[in-house]
Amino acid sequence: MSGSLLQPIEAASSLPPSPTASFASSNTSNDPDLRSFSSLSNCNGFWYDALLVVPSVLFVLYLAVHAKKNLNKLCNGGSYMMKSYYALLWVVTLLNLAWCFFQAWRCSPGKEFAWNLLSLFTASGILCLEISLMAFVLKDNYRNGIEALAHTFLVSGIVVTVDMLLKAIYVFGFGVPLFDPDVGSSHKMKWGLLIVHKSLLAAAYGFILFVHFSKWREKLPPRPAIYNYVVVMFVFSTIALFACALAGFGAGLGHWLYDLTVLCYHSLYLPFLYVTFLEDFFQEEDFLLDNAYYSEMRDAGFFDADWE
Repeated sequence: MSGSLLQPIEAASSLPPSPTASFASSNTSNDPDLRSFSSLSNCNGFWYDALLVVPSVLFVLYLAVHAKKNLNKLCNGGSYMMKSYYALLWVVTLLNLAWCFFQAWRCSPGKEFAWNLLSLFTASGILCLEISLMAFVLKDNYRNGIEALAHTFLVSGIVVTVDMLLKAIYVFGFGVPLFDPDVGSSHKMKWGLLIVHKSLLAAAYGFILFVHFSKWREKLPPRPAIYNYVVVMFVFSTIALFACALAGFGAGLGHWLYDLTVLCYHSLYLPFLYVTFLEDFFQEEDFLLDNAYYSEMRDAGFFDADWE
């Protein structure tokens, strides 16, 4: 995945091997355990792995630190939609963290099945979050509570199930290396499926933007943060679509750009989603509590001296 991203750096910094490196290499070749460890650690490169793992770990720590307060807020008045979405976010975040940590499986002999399975579930989980948000934004205004939850997850469940089955057939049935970005443009089926996938996502976000600027905008939630999210995801999906099209024709820029979109998607999307949709909900109680404390102190005369 990171091969095309790190290729210019590796080419510029390539040096002839030192005697120490040659000795270590010979020892590694004689020891199968060391050889396996070396192939794992050199799969993506340090900086690529760091850019994947560090944001994911920080986001999990952030969720863990605020978990108690968030759970109390959900238990004391959270809607079914918020409770379900928060639980789904935790599951997908842990899956994504595992995907980032086990990048070495991608180039480890005997781990192809485990890597493809982990990648399939991780991609499907993140897609479920995306489709659930789209279904929630486009839902009818009269829907609420259990009805809204059933409508949202019915739509997302159907879409994600079809997407997951199609990818599973491609990967495990036809042997298409869908989750291996280092195969180049030789696998037309892979890039064709990715082009269709990115086209549908870009079209969905584009449709939401069209509704927002049309006479039917009253049917959408009046939250500016939602449309900022839709604009960002529309631009991102369009760039990913452009990258897949270029990579399918064998352009090096396409591979580099596609690797960059994968890196950004797995390291930044979940925090971006949380900040856009859930952070305000969990901070609302603190804001109201601060206002209550301020009102009580003002009524008690604590701020009278400021006016004298």
